[in-house]
Amino acid sequence: MLCALGSAVCFGTASVLQAVAARATGPGTGSGVDPALMLRVLRQWRYLAGLGLDGLGFVLQIIALRSIPIYAVGAALASSLAVTAVVAARLMHTRLTRTEWAAVAMVCAGLSMLGMSSGPEGDRPGTPALEWALLAAAVAVLVLGAAAGRLPDRPRALVLGLASGTGFGVVEVAVRLVDGWSALTSPALYALLLGGAAGFLLLTSALQRGSVTTATAGLVLGETIGPSVVGVVCLGDEPREGLAWLAVLGFAVAVAGALALTRFGEPPEPEPAGAG
Repeated sequence: MLCALGSAVCFGTASVLQAVAARATGPGTGSGVDPALMLRVLRQWRYLAGLGLDGLGFVLQIIALRSIPIYAVGAALASSLAVTAVVAARLMHTRLTRTEWAAVAMVCAGLSMLGMSSGPEGDRPGTPALEWALLAAAVAVLVLGAAAGRLPDRPRALVLGLASGTGFGVVEVAVRLVDGWSALTSPALYALLLGGAAGFLLLTSALQRGSVTTATAGLVLGETIGPSVVGVVCLGDEPREGLAWLAVLGFAVAVAGALALTRFGEPPEPEPAGAG
């Protein structure tokens, strides 16, 4: 759980740096899948620093996924929004409202419940069908991202965020299925690589072109709910005996707190001409 929380700290801090870099970059083709956008933001040191933190966070995430259930790791990763809010308040001199501080407290409370109730990772092996399904999902994420470029701003941000979260969710599940040298012929390995790359690309596009609130809400939902269900149903993840209710409550509270924080950092709407 400490590794999962460390991963959230890395991802949350990286988000602040990457959002600033993405918004300082000129718009591209308007498509959700825009590799040229990634090349442009890679010229900015803030984005590169964010990538370094993402790399460290990914290593910690792998350790966590090998030790505790996916639902616990997913909720911890969603708490990176709380880290983003606190880091942005410190580095960008923004101010958290009482509601946002309450949401941070909700995230911490939910994670505490999960920490107390989570059992070890499930020992049920993944099936070849699950591995191929993950690879198909990673490809679908790219297709969905490309189609999102034709949508209006608000639904585009939601679809890009949801697709990005789904890509990261594929990574969460695939990490559990990749094992030893045999992984080189496993569809799960290529699902992990493709899902992670698609997640980064689409999240960058979502942060640069659309509503931060809408995109982040889609991201949180995509990377928590689906992978958690797969972990419980397909891989045997379970809470400690008699504490299933606490695990469910903790997951719900942590994700609800994260979703409440998606409004943090949203730029204010411009006042209409002649107002005031």
